[in-house]
Amino acid sequence: MVFGRCFEKALGSYFDRADCTAALFKEWDTFRNFPFVYRKGESWDRLLHQGIHLLEMFARDDRIQVQFPPKDLQVKITRKLRGDAEFISYVDALAQLDGQPCVIDWKTTSSRYAEEPDGLLALDPQLICYSWITGISDVAFVVFVRKQLPEIQYLKATISEEQRREYGRLVELTITQIEAAQFGSHSGIRFPQNACTSCSHLGLCLNNQQLIARNLVRRPGADDLDWLDELSD
Repeated sequence: MVFGRCFEKALGSYFDRADCTAALFKEWDTFRNFPFVYRKGESWDRLLHQGIHLLEMFARDDRIQVQFPPKDLQVKITRKLRGDAEFISYVDALAQLDGQPCVIDWKTTSSRYAEEPDGLLALDPQLICYSWITGISDVAFVVFVRKQLPEIQYLKATISEEQRREYGRLVELTITQIEAAQFGSHSGIRFPQNACTSCSHLGLCLNNQQLIARNLVRRPGADDLDWLDELSD
């Protein structure tokens, strides 16, 4: 998490046309002697090397443009709700990805994010929230993967107006529950590890008939329960 924050500041330097690798070193050097517990094969130096490699790859890709970095990076957005309630969100970047306006969230991780099945990313509650608070349909995770051969994933999704309305209703309901001191749990996928990728019912959420047909199999003996369909209230 600490390295991710340092890397994010280095990205800000990149868009300000400053030396982003020097910025990364300066930020990360503050934590050189901190007693972090590194994963096997990782070290302060190795993370720095991976970060510099990722910044160089990002510059070569040149897929993201931020028009006004002081205004369009780490953007605080407030939305007035009913009564005195406000919803406050911080967005990493309002930018253009491949020439299209997009809400972007930076991620640094040691594992790739799942890209299959198609449409999975549009179920992520964080991206739905960003689309709702900004009114921008196109959203993306830009994932900086720290591994032996670092790579960058540009994971785009489009959030529908129906999803934004549903999220707005969820916000209103949540406020009502908070005011009534009711704190129920809410499920939702989170990257990079989440149970949705192995769930046999995912096809229903994505309205993907092929996944439904492949995973929801009528087992032998099911015909014996057909009488249940004949019951009426």
